[in-house]
Amino acid sequence: MFSIYKMSVGTTAPFRYLPRKTDEVIAAGEVLALDAGKLTKCAATAKPAYIAMGPADENGTVPCAEVQPHIEFMTTLSAAGAALNLGDKVTLHTDGLQVTATTTDGVATIKQIFSADAGGEIIVSF
Repeated sequence: MFSIYKMSVGTTAPFRYLPRKTDEVIAAGEVLALDAGKLTKCAATAKPAYIAMGPADENGTVPCAEVQPHIEFMTTLSAAGAALNLGDKVTLHTDGLQVTATTTDGVATIKQIFSADAGGEIIVSF
């Protein structure tokens, strides 16, 4: 799950309610992209446009925060990342809720590592 950890400006993240693709399940904290004007899970090597701030309502509308360069997010590693360093860019996990330890074509810049174990918490920005 991606959650806002720190913002480098004194304002709140841009917040919107957007429709999801039909029958797509979206979880709070999931990284998202737009496809034909509807939210969908973000690809592993694509910069996300939004982070889901909650699940979709009965109409398929999702509360989400717009990803900005000044926002840092806490998430977890899907695999051990002992070789990772600050500044490395890692890919997004297929669940849209974590990052991998893969740096090839990475999109999430590591700002801080609390634990490099699988499931360990790290801070990233996009």
